[in-house]
Amino acid sequence: MHYHLIGICGTAMASLAGMLQAGGHRVTGSDQNVYPPMSTQLEALGIEILNGYRAENADIGADCVVVGNAISRGNPELEEVLNRKLVYRSQAEIVKELFIRGRCSLVVAGTHGKTTTTSIATWVAEAGGLDPSFLVGGVVQNFGASFRVTDSDFFVIEGDEYDTAYFDKKPKFMHYLPEIAIVNNIEFDHADIYRDLQEIKFQFSRLMNLVPGNGRLICGIDSPVVREVLDEMHGRLFTQIETFGLSDDAKWQARYIDFTGDATRFTVFKDGHSWGEFETQLIGEFNVRNCLAVIIAADAWGITKEQIQHAFDTFKSVKRRMEVRGTVAGVTVIDDFAHHPTAVEETLKALRMKYDGRRLIAVFEPRSWSSRLAVFQEPYSKAFSYADQVIIAGVYNTSKASELGKVLDVGELVKDIELQGKQAFAYPDADAIVEHLTPEMKDGDVIAVMSNGGFGGIHDKLLKVLGDRD
Repeated sequence: MHYHLIGICGTAMASLAGMLQAGGHRVTGSDQNVYPPMSTQLEALGIEILNGYRAENADIGADCVVVGNAISRGNPELEEVLNRKLVYRSQAEIVKELFIRGRCSLVVAGTHGKTTTTSIATWVAEAGGLDPSFLVGGVVQNFGASFRVTDSDFFVIEGDEYDTAYFDKKPKFMHYLPEIAIVNNIEFDHADIYRDLQEIKFQFSRLMNLVPGNGRLICGIDSPVVREVLDEMHGRLFTQIETFGLSDDAKWQARYIDFTGDATRFTVFKDGHSWGEFETQLIGEFNVRNCLAVIIAADAWGITKEQIQHAFDTFKSVKRRMEVRGTVAGVTVIDDFAHHPTAVEETLKALRMKYDGRRLIAVFEPRSWSSRLAVFQEPYSKAFSYADQVIIAGVYNTSKASELGKVLDVGELVKDIELQGKQAFAYPDADAIVEHLTPEMKDGDVIAVMSNGGFGGIHDKLLKVLGDRD
């Protein structure tokens, strides 16, 4: 078949494009916001991308049009598809029916840590000999891709709580038929589609209720809201529940965590008894939790402790998750996807631990829907406490964000951070930030750039300035 994807450069859509091509289908797509790593992946696959959304794109003659969840009514290409009564589906529908149904599916969900946890789980399943298919919201460096299609019975997928498509407002994770579901944590996010935390809790409770009796529901109870949902669902979940975390009452616990060596070491306890010792090259308590969740899932699929540890030893992490983009003139530039206040804080906390004694400069772009709105104004003022200097970019596309409510006040945020005794600055865009940092950067600095978008190519611009100066 010929599939045409509207919004093909979205993380999930670009991955689906590759999966469909691997399945022997012809794939084309269209988009207007094209940036790495997904654009690079599509280019390497030789998939044709039409630049911009136009009504005439419907002339391409696809058997099925896949409408990305970023595409809304009024998009000229979508309007033409509807006018012509062409067959169209969502990304999640296609994944479910073509790639997951009939297989053992591990769905990784939660407000934070989905991509990293899914990537670890995929590599652990590979080390365990399961040869899994997978779909992850980022490039898994062990595979050099965000997806893979195999003939095995196992599928590992990142379960996004964002809505599926303009015509299907359910979360994408409701389509993924979990045999095992991991719920790492739950917090308020996606203010563009959820009114409050209660709505998000309801959607996660629906996911939990999908897990069959012969499956596993793996829940991180260090998250207070996960606890609340489990309490509210008590007696209404018909599957085996495995709780995990650093909490004393978790069924699976990580204890004796040691961050002092070259690797993070921890001991896993199950039902109060020592179960196994592990180490990982990943840093931060949140990554210990991510690994612990994967250990539980791997055990359910019959993967040995030795195979799990081998996977941890050889895991190469994920692009844009504390990814070192380069070190020039003694300055390390890091790219991270963090945009929620909790993720920003945990990322900076982990980097502070790793680069102890070095100046940590946090550069943040409010770009996701929630980060652009004032809903997180106060949490952001506390999220940068582990940084020595903070630079906040202008809110991305403020006119669009203002349609949903009050926009984040960057000036007020900078003042609140300064009240904590830190240097803080506001600059409108990447070029202005680079101009500020050019004379400022010095040997030993660590610059953590946090954005869920391309951020004007700021990483390469910083590295170029450093190279020219060196």
